[in-house]
Amino acid sequence: MHVVRTNDTRLMTESHYRIVAHLIKTIRVEAGLKQTDVSGRLGVTQSIVSKSESGERRLDLLEIRAICAVCGVALADFVARVEKRIAEVSRAR
Repeated sequence: MHVVRTNDTRLMTESHYRIVAHLIKTIRVEAGLKQTDVSGRLGVTQSIVSKSESGERRLDLLEIRAICAVCGVALADFVARVEKRIAEVSRAR
């Protein structure tokens, strides 16, 4: 597991949330789904999906798991993509 250490943990945390939000949108688009498709399958409003993808709304693990299932992505694969992106961003700093 890759752990990022920084003096400004709040900045890193916000960056990590943005990465998760971006990847949520990415897997939806890769699955060929609209926000309304995902919201309908999850039983939530399109606004919730939009806010989740923009980072305005943070998701818990079970919500991420449900979105991954709708998009046909294994949760472990999603987490691996998140970790890879965090590592890339960390190296770039």
